Amino acid sequence: MNGKAFGIDIGGSGIKGAPVDLGTGALTEDRLRIPTPQPSTPEAVADTVAELISSFDISPSMPVGVTFPAVIQNGVALTAANVDDAWIGTDVDALFTERTGHDVFVVNDADAAGIAEMEFGAGRGRRGVVVVATLGTGVGSALFVDGTLVPNTELGHLLLHGDSAEKHMADSARVREDLDWKAWAGRLQEYFAHVEFLFSPTLIIVGGGVSKKHEKFLPLLDLKAPIVPAKLRNEAGIAGAAALAHRAEQHQQQGGSPGQDAEVTKKALKAARKQLEKQAKRAKQDKKADKSKKSKNAKKK
Repeated sequence: MNGKAFGIDIGGSGIKGAPVDLGTGALTEDRLRIPTPQPSTPEAVADTVAELISSFDISPSMPVGVTFPAVIQNGVALTAANVDDAWIGTDVDALFTERTGHDVFVVNDADAAGIAEMEFGAGRGRRGVVVVATLGTGVGSALFVDGTLVPNTELGHLLLHGDSAEKHMADSARVREDLDWKAWAGRLQEYFAHVEFLFSPTLIIVGGGVSKKHEKFLPLLDLKAPIVPAKLRNEAGIAGAAALAHRAEQHQQQGGSPGQDAEVTKKALKAARKQLEKQAKRAKQDKKADKSKKSKNAKKK
């Protein structure tokens, strides 16, 4: 992938962006950060995004990718996390495109971090099922099947001890409960073993700020799949959004359509579903074998 695109990462407290070299994922200029307006309504955030882009001398034809803390479907926000509830149902793509004058492509923030790792980081060139998990206040996730994103996964909300897993094993839980690395690694082991059982990943990538200290906890985990730290950290959202924008623009230029995008996603979902069915069948067989063994033992007694 060559050329440049502009990436913007929208968070609850700040909106940051910069042009990105699509060959390396590196920022070509220092990123600019502007505080997220409060209240963070669609109109106010759109004005801030336009202000950020206008602070850089970039071509009007440069595509812009934007991460957004929500479930995004066909450019529309279906949820809102750490931003105003007025975003729910807003066509974010259309709003930002109209306000900035650039072709804007919006993606879920965790998915953008995952795209960055697959394009430029630890997942580059990897096939099979790859899970990217970001550990922070909550747990973000991105799932890829042979390099294709299965969008809007919320694996941080898998049930663990009767509640969302992230409440038990996010980095915020480690800090809140003053857990040492070994104790926290025990919780991560339980969570990632569950993820591994469900998806049989060929690689797990762990991001978030705490991944800078990966040597303190990743070696304590015992999984079948390799589990490695993310390579892109603070710039992951910006780089991933820019890569997505470039890819989406190319697809449009080649005569692509939303239906074709949906077809790609359907294939990825079908592959993921097949993997889940395989796991369920294996679990059923294991349960049957265990029951048979117990029955034989009981007869012997």
